[in-house]
Amino acid sequence: MAIRALVWGENVHERRNRVVAQVYPHGMHQTIADALNTDSAIRAETATLDQPGHGITPQRLAQTDVLLWWGHAAHGDVSDAVTDMVCNAVWSGMGAIFLHSAHFSKPFKRLMGAPCNLTWREAGERERLWLTTRNHPIAAGLPDHFELENEEMYGEPFGVPEPLETVFVSWFQGGEVFRSGLTWRRGAGNVFYFRPGHETYPTYHDATVQTVLRNAVKWAHNPAPRLADPGAAPNVPVAKAPEPITERGPRLHHDGAPGLR
Repeated sequence: MAIRALVWGENVHERRNRVVAQVYPHGMHQTIADALNTDSAIRAETATLDQPGHGITPQRLAQTDVLLWWGHAAHGDVSDAVTDMVCNAVWSGMGAIFLHSAHFSKPFKRLMGAPCNLTWREAGERERLWLTTRNHPIAAGLPDHFELENEEMYGEPFGVPEPLETVFVSWFQGGEVFRSGLTWRRGAGNVFYFRPGHETYPTYHDATVQTVLRNAVKWAHNPAPRLADPGAAPNVPVAKAPEPITERGPRLHHDGAPGLR
């Protein structure tokens, strides 16, 4: 069965900025979904901020194997309820891919537990992305490096937790470098951050970038059943201990009582 991907986009710049509308007349989210759908192993749909509930419900997330998230101008408009749903789905086993300025999105910052800050410059400069792990699934079919003629610069230090893997490192024409492809495991979910994607440049029309996104969806997909309650912290009674024990000393909770949080 095809991997079910959901591409979430703010769809704000595309409606308010003439340059962005010309580059992405159907929205960045649709351009990304169209690129994913060229692979028969992936079935991609879209959701946007302006839809009821931001286009996200528990039922829709239950039917999503991998969520791709692009945000920039309206991070604060994303509801806490939707943020909770997305994070719980990731902890349960849904894959998540955060793109470009989604490093400041509510779901990403919560999953990282960090400021996720960086340096930046908008000058349309050349970006050269180098593979740091040739045999990584996200890098399948890619050359040792590829270039984007016009991109926004992101520079180190990048305020995120130490990743499991660094797949790409970027060099920019102005001299800065940045870890542009990073992976983490959060609960049962695989998380990938991919840096390129400034809205005024045609980055998501680039064939190599599209290959990275298709590879990333396949890597992030966890075929195992979702965890029913990723935050469960059950009270194990003395009688159900794996080895026989005798209770010694006072306690706060009776058998089966929930803990304090």
